[in-house]
Amino acid sequence: MDNYNPNDNYNNYQNNYDNNYSSNYGMNYGSQDYMNPGFESGNPVTTGFSEVKAILVEEVVAKSFLFMVAALLITAWAALTTSPVMAIRMLSGYNFYILLGAELLIVLVSNWAVSKNNAILAGVLFAVYSYLTGVTCSVIFMVFTTTSIASIFVLTAVLFGIMAVYGLVTKKDLTSVGNICFMGLIGIILAGVVNIFLGNSMFDMIVSAIGVLIFVGLTAYDTQKIKKMVAYSNDGNVLTLALLGAFELYLDFINMFLKLLRLFGKRR
Repeated sequence: MDNYNPNDNYNNYQNNYDNNYSSNYGMNYGSQDYMNPGFESGNPVTTGFSEVKAILVEEVVAKSFLFMVAALLITAWAALTTSPVMAIRMLSGYNFYILLGAELLIVLVSNWAVSKNNAILAGVLFAVYSYLTGVTCSVIFMVFTTTSIASIFVLTAVLFGIMAVYGLVTKKDLTSVGNICFMGLIGIILAGVVNIFLGNSMFDMIVSAIGVLIFVGLTAYDTQKIKKMVAYSNDGNVLTLALLGAFELYLDFINMFLKLLRLFGKRR
């Protein structure tokens, strides 16, 4: 039970979503008139374009964090209102595989919704995913004290906020950092699966510590990537891009919280 991670779909999600917005929105962006090479630096039209993009950056970033916070509230509500006994039943036997399949299906359908620029469907699926995550995470109240959970949540929020701000303001390209963290993510997922059979608590602590570092890096990378996604934005896909960014930030936050809880949480 302690080894269950409701967000093991992160790997597939990242790959599919990266392909979706680059292949679907990139084509639309490249065909716009404002990309005409005839425009020269300093041209009023180019200046106006930069101002519009700056506004879109602010809008997409703001809505991404707004949607992420809303998803976290849904998760917290589900975790607080779900009986841990019921959650254990859902994670036992065939129910576990049904739940895992449901989460994977949500990710796949979300990918399709993003490719079709269907913000309503993507938003509904995001909310459902957030609720299911909260249901599965309700078991932590049986393992850790409420005070410990609250304090680790605050610690996660502070650490997440620092790295998100860094991702927004840094001029350094974090693509290489994201690639390294993504490979590390695959590694800790595999290590977690192996440790299910080993049951080594020290190994689990090491994996959790590495996991914290990975999601710290991914937070900065994903935040910066939201800014880059604005290059593919227009008036019709701002909500979809914001939901895409919010989903990735949400996964970063939840996984960072769970890893920190394993490391520093006070058990009952």
